Amino acid sequence: MVRTLILMRHGKSAYPPGVEDHARPLAPRGRREAALAGTWLRENQPAVDAVYCSDAVRTRETLAATELTAPVNFEHSIYEASPHTLIELIQLTDEQVQTLLVVGHSPGMPWTAWELAGNRASLPAEELSRKFPTSALAVLEFDRAWPQVDPGTGDLRRFHVPR
Repeated sequence: MVRTLILMRHGKSAYPPGVEDHARPLAPRGRREAALAGTWLRENQPAVDAVYCSDAVRTRETLAATELTAPVNFEHSIYEASPHTLIELIQLTDEQVQTLLVVGHSPGMPWTAWELAGNRASLPAEELSRKFPTSALAVLEFDRAWPQVDPGTGDLRRFHVPR
């Protein structure tokens, strides 16, 4: 069975004075682009079975703007996570999940997508290597169970920036 992993960076955030980083909300542009990402996901990946989302305010608001209805686990470990931490989390995914969405931050999302991609010479990988902007989505496919997802074992199928 093919497993699909979607790594999404949160939408553009606001910088209100006196608000600590973890509590920063989305800017209006961030809400708009996250909604566009949700539309793209429903049209191109209609079955998202589960979501891991950072517990930061801007990632929660990003996920809400996508209007996806899959079961969600809010994970503090995604905030400021390294690729190693994110891959360990992905490896713990229930075997019934075919498509997993992870909503997080930079540099964790782009670095993890790059780390997992075995096809770094592809057009999607080239696009991803240039920039992984807010609300961007990296879609990787794996021909193995979640516990066997390791660096270089994925096929980066798409890289989408909703604008």
